[in-house]
Amino acid sequence: MSVLVYLESWEGKFKKNTWEAATYAAKTASMLGTEAIGLCIGKLDEDASEAGNYGLSKVLKLEGDAFNQFDANVYGAAIAEVAAAQSANTVIVSATFNGKALAPALSIQADAALLSNVVALPENASPFSVKRGVFSGKGFNILTSDAAKRIVLFVPNSIAPEATGGSASVEGTSAGQGSISPVAVKEVDRVKGKIPLPEAERVISGGRGLKGPENWGMIEELAEVLDAGTACSKPVSDMDWRPHSEHVGQTGIAIKPNLYVAVGISGAIQHLAGVSASKTIVVINKDPEAPFFKAADYGVVGDAFEVVPKLTEEIKKFKAAN
Repeated sequence: MSVLVYLESWEGKFKKNTWEAATYAAKTASMLGTEAIGLCIGKLDEDASEAGNYGLSKVLKLEGDAFNQFDANVYGAAIAEVAAAQSANTVIVSATFNGKALAPALSIQADAALLSNVVALPENASPFSVKRGVFSGKGFNILTSDAAKRIVLFVPNSIAPEATGGSASVEGTSAGQGSISPVAVKEVDRVKGKIPLPEAERVISGGRGLKGPENWGMIEELAEVLDAGTACSKPVSDMDWRPHSEHVGQTGIAIKPNLYVAVGISGAIQHLAGVSASKTIVVINKDPEAPFFKAADYGVVGDAFEVVPKLTEEIKKFKAAN
C-alpha cells in the first residue's frame, strides 16, 4: 500500500501547487503508515528529486509521445496503471483546471471512489474521512469512504507546502493509454506576458464601477507595481470590456490568491463564491453599502478613480524607499 500523488507540471516546470500536493500526500501517507510516491507525466525540465524536500520518498517519471499534451483520459489511464503497479490505494490530485478534468477520468479507470472539493488533510484513516467544501464554500461536511481505493481531489491553497529537507530518488516508469483514443488538439491559444490567474499570488480585479474599458489602465498599473494578475467581474467580461479569460467568480475562474483587491465590484454572491477563499481581501468602492464589504478584510469607501492612483503612487514610493 502507498500514496501516489500526481505532480502537475506545465511546459516543463512544476506548477505553483506541486509542492503543496506533495506535502498533502506525505502527510496522508504518514497517517496511513505508508510511503508517498510522486508521479510526473510528460517532459520535465526541473529536478524531480526536489519532491523529497516535501516528504516524498520516490518520484516516477513517465514520458513518451502519448503524454506530451495533457489529455485527461490518457493521463487517467496511465496514472491508474502506475497506481496499481505501486499498490497505491490513495491518489492525490490538486483541483486545478487539469486536475478537475483528470480526477473523474482517473476514478473510472482505477475503479476508485472520488472524494472531491477536499479542503483539509484527512481527519481519520479508518474509515477514511475528509473535510470538503459545500454550497460554494459557504459550508463544510465530513465525507467518509470505506472504498478500497480512493482519489482525493483537494482544493489548492488548502495547506501550506512544508519543507522537510529530504531528497527523493527518481526513476523512470512506463504505462500505456489502454484503449483510450487521445483527443486531437487543433490549436492552443495561450495568454502570454501575464500571470495566469490560478497561479497568481496577488490579483487586482475591476468591475462595472470602472465605467468602461478605457479606464483599465489604472488597474493594470496597480497590478504591475504589485506584480499581480488582473481580473474582472462577469458583467465586465460580458460587455467585452475585458477578455473572458479574466472573469473570476462562480461561473468563471475560482481563485485563492494571498491578496485580492476588488475595485468597483459590488460583491454579488456568484462573484464571492469564486474569490472568497482569498487569504486577504481588499475592497475599494464608493458605495458603503456594497455587499463586498462584509467579506472584506480591509475596505476603502471612496471613488476608485481617486483611490487607486493614490494607492499605486504610495506603493511606488514605498518600493523605492525599501
